Amino acid sequence: MDMIRNNWTREEIEEIYNLPFLDLVYRAATVHRQHHDPQEVQVSTLLSIKTGGCPEDCSYCSQAARYHTNVKVQKLMEVEEVMAAAERAQDAGSSRFCMGAAWREVRDNRDFDKVLEMVKGVNALGMEVCCTLGMLSEEQAQKLKDAGLYAYNHNVDTSEEHYDDIISTRTYDDRLNTLENVRKANLSVCSGGIIGLGESSKDRVGMLQTLANLPKHPDSVPINNLVPVAGTPLEGQDPASVWDMVRTIATARIIMPKSMVRLSAGRLELSYEGQAFCFMAGANSVFSGDVLLTTPNPNVNSDKELFQILSIKPRKAFKDESKAPVEFQVTPTAGKALGIEEVVIS
Repeated sequence: MDMIRNNWTREEIEEIYNLPFLDLVYRAATVHRQHHDPQEVQVSTLLSIKTGGCPEDCSYCSQAARYHTNVKVQKLMEVEEVMAAAERAQDAGSSRFCMGAAWREVRDNRDFDKVLEMVKGVNALGMEVCCTLGMLSEEQAQKLKDAGLYAYNHNVDTSEEHYDDIISTRTYDDRLNTLENVRKANLSVCSGGIIGLGESSKDRVGMLQTLANLPKHPDSVPINNLVPVAGTPLEGQDPASVWDMVRTIATARIIMPKSMVRLSAGRLELSYEGQAFCFMAGANSVFSGDVLLTTPNPNVNSDKELFQILSIKPRKAFKDESKAPVEFQVTPTAGKALGIEEVVIS
């Protein structure tokens, strides 16, 4: 069985990435079967709980305030609205519910208090709760953990060398510091990147090296393909090919054997055959639902059909029990959203 390593060199990863395509997929599939059930895929739902108006300048993002896109700014949703969306996602087969807010960073204010209520409420449903809220401190990460958060997403996006071509409003180290704060709170780390940003294959290798050489591999590694958005600097950029997606996923699987590798944004452009290749190469998680934050995504019925064709079964929540919340109480606000007075789960 492949040994877990955190000292990969660029040369080693590059050699893997550039293997003959079918050899690469075979090797990745072999590693995948050593550590995971190849017929099992985690289904997650991602909801934008606060949309648009972000002060960052990420070149790919429709939610940056400085770009003129079709995204309308919306304030933070109410707890009841989020709970209803989480219940719908659970009924549709999702075991993880992710909440994204277009913030540069988490601030200790009423909005953050409301997010904590959302976390408590969704956790009470028995779903894995994930948030992506921008940068956060160690204390804020701990508050989220205490509320019942299971995972926190904060992508590195691309290689350190290519990063400044994509984002100037926060540094690569800012991202790594947030991941460190998430780890310190013993939250499940979700961190990956985006391909199709005009990067080279060496940049993809560099991004994967950053992730694989973290003190602990991310529990979840989303691999996104650019969805060009009109009004952003990358609106004319061609997304990466399916072959590049498979190569990136396969390499991630080989160097981070135990991580969940998520086939994320850009899936609508992939055929069933292309997605099947990604699953064969080690992807074992997808986002379900018509919209992924603000970009289109395959609908639930399409995914059900694909899963049936491939004999794939959805992964159950909290399979990695080391990250599962042990005990929590639902506050009156979250309880009201659930239609209950009080819940204690141990």
